[in-house]
Amino acid sequence: MLKLRNPMKCLVATAVVCVSALLPAAAQTKPPLKIGGCFSVTGPASYAGVGAMKTVEMYVEAINAAGGIDGRKVEFRGYDDESDASRANTLVKRLIENDKVHVIIGCSLTGPTMSAIPLVERAGIPMVSLGAGSAIVEPVKKFVFKTIHTDAMVVSRLYDHMLGRGIKSIGVIAGSDAFGRSCLSAAQKLAPEKGVKILRDESYNPKDTDMTVQLTKLRQEPGLQAVLNCGFGEPAIIATKNYKQLGITVPHYGTHGLASNDFVRLAGGAAEDMIMANVSLLVWDQLPTSDPQQPVVQAYVKAYRAKFNEDPSFFAGTAHDAFFAIREAVRRSGSIESAKIRDAIEKGNDFVGVTGHFRMNETDHVGLTPDSLRIVQVKNGRWKLVEKE
Repeated sequence: MLKLRNPMKCLVATAVVCVSALLPAAAQTKPPLKIGGCFSVTGPASYAGVGAMKTVEMYVEAINAAGGIDGRKVEFRGYDDESDASRANTLVKRLIENDKVHVIIGCSLTGPTMSAIPLVERAGIPMVSLGAGSAIVEPVKKFVFKTIHTDAMVVSRLYDHMLGRGIKSIGVIAGSDAFGRSCLSAAQKLAPEKGVKILRDESYNPKDTDMTVQLTKLRQEPGLQAVLNCGFGEPAIIATKNYKQLGITVPHYGTHGLASNDFVRLAGGAAEDMIMANVSLLVWDQLPTSDPQQPVVQAYVKAYRAKFNEDPSFFAGTAHDAFFAIREAVRRSGSIESAKIRDAIEKGNDFVGVTGHFRMNETDHVGLTPDSLRIVQVKNGRWKLVEKE
């Protein structure tokens, strides 16, 4: 049976009933906006989906209580794909055919998103993905967008940081999953352009429980100056622990697939000193008041804390931006027709979000640039802002 998850008081299955009684009559005269959600709430990448689901639910509840979007209440149907691509395909098909949604937020990961793309393209339903892989939007798909930097942007930013420290010869360890393959491909493609040499790359399977063999091969490579970890989830945590256990002393870099408080907590002391490129949310309390993102990020963190008594993850923040991209598109188009929502997301959707300043267009369905990434490092078990831009 398909799982329907909602940790808030107005559960997904009953949210419409709970909220509709609170809406003014005027807000109920227009047909509702139906938003679907596909998130990795459980499975090996659950830390990427739990906060995203909560974020969308939080804003749906708040906006409905305030009268909806453009006088329309919002109906949200969110499902847990269990971090599995085939399940995500089934769920997105259900959202399109059974739930009749106008737009979809998700999936949380690259693999599940890629499995769903043919469905939304055929159905003409816009999907705003939270997956990081470049392949999601490169080449551009008509109905597919995302609110997270591509792995290529992150690798480019990390290469710039490495070069600034005199690091030119590196090793890469990557998962064999869709994100790992995409990240490794980006690293290989960008290396000669940036003047970085990949001495060796090693891979691991998502179900591997030890990566000491791969890391030992990297460590033994003559001239190795740093290692880039192109992974996410439990396997990347294992690799990080193995890295520390082997006593590897060259700098350890990670992508935005690892940049979360959960990663630091689960990796324990092994994450100490790791360097990553990520967004302002991880270091929201270290941003200067002059930063354009500071008020947006601060408002989101405070709202999330008040609702759930915890800090939102970077992955949760991408859902914040996906929801607001949709909200602004509906407001500007004055319509809930999927085609018109798609057009409005693509054209004129210029806004500052938690992830960065978005400027999507016909040839760019992300709308972000590498300069909105911050270089952060784990120090004393928490994230420290190293470079603003």
